[in-house]
Amino acid sequence: MTLSIGTTNPDPTLSLYHLLDPEVLANPYPLYHRLQTEDPVHWDPYLQAWAVTRYSDVLSILHKFSADCAPKPEVMAATAMSKMGPIANVLTNQFLFMDPPRHTRLRALVSHAFSPQRVEALRSHIRDIVNTLLDAVQDKGRLDVMADLANLLPTIVSAEFLGLPASDSKQLKAWSTDFAEILGNFQHNTDRTSHMLQSLEGVETYFRAAIREQQKRDSDGLVKVLATAQVDGVRLTEEEVIANSILLMVGAQETTPNLIGCGTLSLLRNPDQLEQLRSDFSLIPSAVEELLRYESPSQHTTRLATEDTELGGKRIRKRQAMIVVMGAANRDPQRFPDPDRLDITRRDNKHVAFGAGNHFCFGAPLARIEGQIAIETVLRRFPNLALEPDPVVWRYNVGLRGLEALPVRF
Repeated sequence: MTLSIGTTNPDPTLSLYHLLDPEVLANPYPLYHRLQTEDPVHWDPYLQAWAVTRYSDVLSILHKFSADCAPKPEVMAATAMSKMGPIANVLTNQFLFMDPPRHTRLRALVSHAFSPQRVEALRSHIRDIVNTLLDAVQDKGRLDVMADLANLLPTIVSAEFLGLPASDSKQLKAWSTDFAEILGNFQHNTDRTSHMLQSLEGVETYFRAAIREQQKRDSDGLVKVLATAQVDGVRLTEEEVIANSILLMVGAQETTPNLIGCGTLSLLRNPDQLEQLRSDFSLIPSAVEELLRYESPSQHTTRLATEDTELGGKRIRKRQAMIVVMGAANRDPQRFPDPDRLDITRRDNKHVAFGAGNHFCFGAPLARIEGQIAIETVLRRFPNLALEPDPVVWRYNVGLRGLEALPVRF
C-alpha cells in the first residue's frame, strides 16, 4: 500500500530536528536506528522533507535523484530569509548543488588535482606538516587534537592546493567554519545573519584578490585553474570561480578535521581496537575506513525527487526534498553486521561517508591520506595517549559531525 503525505501521521519523536538537542547530537545513533526500524522513509513535518536512513535507499537516492537543491535567491527574496540572498547566490553557483551536464563540466576542472596518484605524491610532505605540528606540543605532555592538529593540517594543505599563502590559514579556517554552519544545520539563526553576511563579504573580497594575484604569476593553484579554464569554450564567471573556491575551502577544512578528531576519540573509547592498531600499523588504511563508517564526518545531504516515485512504501512527489542520512546508512544492520561495534579489520566496508554517484567526494583520496598520517603519527609518537577527564563537547552542527575540542595527555 502506498501512502501520500496527506494520509501519514508521522511520529514527532522521530524527527531529525531532535539533532539540535545536544544530548541527541552527542549520540544520534539511537534515533537513526529507530528511524530504520520504525519508518525508514519518514516524512518529517518539521523539516518539510523525507528523512531516509537505510543503506540501500540512501545509495539509490544518491545515484538517481537531483542535487539541484540550493535555495534560489529569487525564492528567498519573497521569504523572511530575504537577507540571506547573497549566500543563496553563492550556493547556486557551487557544483555541489548542480546536476549534469553543468556539474560534470565544472567538476572535471578540479577533480584531476585530487587524483590518487597526485595525492599519494604528497604523503611525505603531509607527514612533515604533521610532525611539525606535533613538535610544538611534544614537551607539554598534552595536546588538543582539534586545535593543535586536526583543524590545522587540512587548512595548511588546502591553502597550498588553492594556491593561497599558508599564513592566511587562520582566517581561511574562520570563514570556512562560518560557511559550514550554513551547510550543516537545519535551522536559520537570525541572530547570526549579519555576521554571516559580513563573513561572506570578507571571503569574496579575499578570493577576488587571489584571482588577480594568481593571474599575475606562475601558479598551479586551483583558484587560478578555475579562473583560467574554459568549459565548452566559455570561461567561468568571477562569481562562479569565487563560489567554487569557497566550496573547495570548506570541503577540505570541515570534514577532514572531523575524521581526525572523531577517529582519535573512537579509538580511545575502544581500547581493544586501539591496541590492535598499535600492534600492527599496517591496519591504518582499514582502520581509517572503519572510522569513516563509524563516525561519518558528513552526516547527511539533500536531494530532490526528479519525478513522482515510490520509496519504502511511500509516495514521493516530484521535487520533494530527501534528507539522505549517510551517518545512519553507515550504521544500517542490514548492510553492516554489528554496526555499532568499531572493528578496524572490518571487511566489505563499502560505506557512504564520501557519498556516492556523480557527487562522490573527489577529495576523498586527500582526506584518507591526511587521516591515515595524522592518526598513525599521533599513536606512534605518543604511546601513552589518554583522554583528559573533561566532558566531550560536540560541535553544534547536525550535518558535519565533529568535536569542539579533544584534550588528551601523553
